[in-house]
Amino acid sequence: MMRTLDLRGRTLSAADLLALVPRAASDVGSAVDAVDALIRDVRERGSVALSDQAERFDRVRPAAIRMSAESLRAAEAALDPAVRTALEHAIDRVRRTSAAQVPAEQVTEVAPGARIVQRWQPVARVGLYVPGGKAVYPSSVVMNVVAAQVAGVGSIALASPPQAEFGGSVHPTILGAASLLGVDEVYAMGGAGAIAALAYGVDDLGLEPVQVITGPGNLFVATAKRAVKGVVGIDSEAGPTEILIIADATARPDYVVADLISQAEHDELAGSVLVTDSADFAQSVREALPAAVAATRHRHRVEAALEGPQSAIVLVDDLTQAARFSNAYGPEHLEVQVADAQALLPLLDSAGAIFVGDHTPVSLGDYIAGSNHVLPTGGQARFASGLGAYTFLRPQQIIEYSRDALAEVADHVGALSDAEHLPAHGDAVRARFV
Repeated sequence: MMRTLDLRGRTLSAADLLALVPRAASDVGSAVDAVDALIRDVRERGSVALSDQAERFDRVRPAAIRMSAESLRAAEAALDPAVRTALEHAIDRVRRTSAAQVPAEQVTEVAPGARIVQRWQPVARVGLYVPGGKAVYPSSVVMNVVAAQVAGVGSIALASPPQAEFGGSVHPTILGAASLLGVDEVYAMGGAGAIAALAYGVDDLGLEPVQVITGPGNLFVATAKRAVKGVVGIDSEAGPTEILIIADATARPDYVVADLISQAEHDELAGSVLVTDSADFAQSVREALPAAVAATRHRHRVEAALEGPQSAIVLVDDLTQAARFSNAYGPEHLEVQVADAQALLPLLDSAGAIFVGDHTPVSLGDYIAGSNHVLPTGGQARFASGLGAYTFLRPQQIIEYSRDALAEVADHVGALSDAEHLPAHGDAVRARFV
């Protein structure tokens, strides 16, 4: 069901490992032309374009693109009590964890009368995207909204695709979660058109442009986020979900199988990768997979994901090689199920989130661990982080010098400005002492 990649006995460079990591065939660049046309359409025709795109892609024409206050309140009141309680617990844990991501203001006295203040300012307005399609994601509402609120963002617009099943409205569970968090600006729009609307605004909807857009989505959403980057900030170009599990002979095969399947059920392009130094353990997982897959609800989706080029069982000589492979892969979710996880952790430097031990499955982080589940995919964890309060913060420096403090460094400024052939820079300092 899963292909095997045997790296034992091989000396591999960093470039070799990058070439070997399993990836989905999905390519953000492949949708550029189609996405550019959709973005241009929204910029030119506003809400009419959004309604036409909903009819084309979501098979429904929304009666209203902006959700009413009444619909939000009604959706919150109708939330299943168990779901509401779970959301409230998730909100509390994510809020407390996100608060730790907001740096305190720092003041550095570089000399008497010379100080630099480091402060972190939130952006004023953000657009948060919550996907639809194969599943419903109230948990993504929590992850996006709470991080923005903790950062101090004052204006939040949320977009999610219209649902044919609900007459073109946003899914009621999404609406209920938004209302629970106090978000009252919610739009039934999806895909590239939604990203365009958030980035550029839509006059006839009263939708003002945002400064940052976050949230996962499909290929069109990821491509659109790339297209508007620079007009607005983005979190990342999130692609299909992925899990990499490092396991040794002490791990539980049934746990590993369950966790591989848990991510594979998201999408046919989802990546599930097991890296192990035990051939016997790998064989145990292979033997257990077919029955476990057959018993799961979305077995056809899971089969496609596990059989795809993005999934594999990787055999390595030892856990050091496992860590090197994982760092080259840069997984969205990394599970560590080995006898001595604490010894391995210092070797792991590239992952969206790391889940340690037998009782910390990725599913926990997807919902209620307190960590954020909006994470970099497709190897972006090698250079990018997941969503957090810091996503909505901009570090700023405030510089304040007294006359005496400026006088102390005036000659240094003059020397450097002359060296750079920019004498007016030095003159601007000298002018204060004539």
